[in-house]
Amino acid sequence: MDSSAQAGAFGVGAAAAAAINMGPDEPLAGSQEEGRDDELVSGPGHIPMAQRLSLESWGSGSMPSMPDVDDNSGIDVFGSESGSSRYSTTSVESSIYHYIEENGRTYHRFKEGKYPLPNDQQEQDRLDLQHALFVITTHGKLFLAPIGEDVRNILDIATGTGVWAIEIAQQFPNAHVIGTDLSPIQPQYVPANCHFEIDDAEDEWTFSTKFDYIHGRALLSCFKDPSAVIRQACDALAPGGYLEFQDGVFPMQFAGDGAPANCALRRWNELVLEGAARTGRPWTNTQHYKRCFEEAGLENVVERRFYWPVSPWAKGKYYKTVATFFREDMLSGLDAASLKILGALGWSVDAIRDFLLEVRKDFHDPSINAYLQIAFVYGRKPGSVV
Repeated sequence: MDSSAQAGAFGVGAAAAAAINMGPDEPLAGSQEEGRDDELVSGPGHIPMAQRLSLESWGSGSMPSMPDVDDNSGIDVFGSESGSSRYSTTSVESSIYHYIEENGRTYHRFKEGKYPLPNDQQEQDRLDLQHALFVITTHGKLFLAPIGEDVRNILDIATGTGVWAIEIAQQFPNAHVIGTDLSPIQPQYVPANCHFEIDDAEDEWTFSTKFDYIHGRALLSCFKDPSAVIRQACDALAPGGYLEFQDGVFPMQFAGDGAPANCALRRWNELVLEGAARTGRPWTNTQHYKRCFEEAGLENVVERRFYWPVSPWAKGKYYKTVATFFREDMLSGLDAASLKILGALGWSVDAIRDFLLEVRKDFHDPSINAYLQIAFVYGRKPGSVV
């Protein structure tokens, strides 16, 4: 079986296949880190990501420290808007399954224009690769909140391809898992305890059940007012339930002496900040999650930070592995995100693509020590578990 066929059998898209195609000493070897949180139950046709990745250690401590610059970083680790509407993805045939096409990419039809990234196969491959990146980051853990073994109802908002929801359903076979998204791009064949619905998390939540755990990941481009979504999530939790968000802290930062003069990547970050703010969905909300959780009434709120270097400039196998996945994640989504966000600033398609040629060069320049912080924030709803 070649690497792309293997990746497809594992539920990973073509973008991730390139990362899987590596030698026996490289980080993806199919083994699994020890520990309760990493023991995922396999189901037919889908092998959980933690079982596919040999997870690199970040060293001592409960979480990684800020990466150090590797003076020999030239070699890659891997070598060369109305009322609430909710629809089941397995039972509805309607216009919500139709897509909008723009600049050769397709976008969601339901609540058209709310989310800036596409939903075509290329983007689905990127989302599956991004899932692998999150799994590598946390040594195979799908969540950090201390939820118990008896969790019964789980909600995943902005589920994307549904890979996280599928794997959490396998880990907790007695739980009922719901994944919601604006795009119906989830697989048809899923664990019996998992299903997907087309829904907008910014609408009024009308779920008939209370949840023991609510999860959201990579949401920074999704919401006008994350605090409103967080309040609704808190209301939808059962007493003793947990809410957890996992997200990037934008903009990127630069280690050492900062960004070089005329750095296209630094300029891209500045432009995205400006363009996203103009669209009414700023990319800077992650830094406020902890406060929003507390203001919504959650207790014992915890925030943990991780680091994603944009290229293998950082020391250590852990960071080089993370960096290789993050760079592929960024390069795969760079055009689509930039066309929407920079387009809001009045840039033409040709001007954006010309500029991105320089930005892409910076992702391959080990002298540009850029990184993105990743925040995991979770909190508990007061009260006793029933």
